[in-house]
Amino acid sequence: MSVSYALLGLLEQRPSHGYDLKRQYDEYFGRDKPLPFGQVYATLSRLARDGRVLAEGSSPGEGPERKLYAITPEGQAALAAWLARPEPPEPHLQTILAIKTILAILLGRPAETYLDAQRHAHLERMRELTAVRREGPLLDGLLADHAIFHLEADLRWIELTAARLEQLATELGGPGRTALAKELHR
Repeated sequence: MSVSYALLGLLEQRPSHGYDLKRQYDEYFGRDKPLPFGQVYATLSRLARDGRVLAEGSSPGEGPERKLYAITPEGQAALAAWLARPEPPEPHLQTILAIKTILAILLGRPAETYLDAQRHAHLERMRELTAVRREGPLLDGLLADHAIFHLEADLRWIELTAARLEQLATELGGPGRTALAKELHR
């Protein structure tokens, strides 16, 4: 699911060919696990079917004709809603958290606000799990402990990332760099 939104975010920066989107995705999000070309084009086809991207003709080059994809207003609205919505706290959420943070910076969106909302969602889930641990049987408590420890690790990552937003914006050098600097110095 996050691949669709990552591609929408990359397309919001500028229209791109599938090959360029794959290269950008791998650079920002897929360093350890590059995105297969087939997944890029299958995802773009679904996004086009759903009205979130348009294939703007083809451009001839040294090889097969390549479609230029652009995000639609529907795609922009879906991306904005996804970026603003905290993810349900769960183990192994780090990849989605990182993608949302990087996209927010690249697009000049409020990364700090997103991280604050995610922090709030994590703390709320920790309160629920703490009640389960305190009031339930031992087995439920052990499972709650496991989930709490994962949430604590995510919270540490959120805090560290929030402290590094300005540095991350500088390294990414995206158009969001100026917006992020303004946001952090309010």
